[in-house]
Amino acid sequence: MENDELTVALGGNVKWRFPSVHPEGVKFGLIAAAITALLFLVGWEVLGWLMVMATIWVLAFFRDPVRAVPQDERAIVAPADGLVTLIQRVPPPREMAGPDGLGDQPMIRVSIFMSVFDVHINRTPIGGTVKSVVYISGKFLNADLDKASEDNERQHILVERHDGVRIGFTQIAGLVARRIVPFVKPGDMVAAGQRIGLIRFGSRVDVYLPAGTAPRVVLGQRTVAGETILGQIGDMRVISGIQQ
Repeated sequence: MENDELTVALGGNVKWRFPSVHPEGVKFGLIAAAITALLFLVGWEVLGWLMVMATIWVLAFFRDPVRAVPQDERAIVAPADGLVTLIQRVPPPREMAGPDGLGDQPMIRVSIFMSVFDVHINRTPIGGTVKSVVYISGKFLNADLDKASEDNERQHILVERHDGVRIGFTQIAGLVARRIVPFVKPGDMVAAGQRIGLIRFGSRVDVYLPAGTAPRVVLGQRTVAGETILGQIGDMRVISGIQQ
């Protein structure tokens, strides 16, 4: 057992630490820092202090905190930090439908909206083999809209567990987002909660729950990528909640 696992198992102390910055964001942080230095050098201090704030925000946007992933075979964990804005029964996207994908029957889709202040590193809901990664160019509508699932730039990822259970999820660009960056490719083996990509500057992730699985989150609930359990495979217990 690794030291970190032993600490959790025995209930030891875990110290808070600053989240690291993902390598994808380092170059943006360096560019912002260089512009900041230049502004101070030419004497434009007001703009310089504004760029200091912008540099901090850029680094915060690409923060990559460590997450404690539930070690439960049935758990489907949230792929994104954000707000649960839609829970609907819909047909699976045609790019993930059919016998080699999610089938053709309607499924429960849980949509998580990420604001520009949320962590934008996305994680896989389950462990298994990446069966497909399909990128589709499109529009840049508000990611909070239902039609964003079909109209916006997006990337579908299908993961299959060792027992044949498949989970599909979609990274969707939004109004400000302009690039979806994948970390995985078909054939890769992934562990539940593993980092699989990011979307720059505000977006959404849809998760399609398998048949016989009810959502364990409610509208308006905030999720934490790799930690919040969206559902448990084979569990049809329905929960309800209110915002207060």
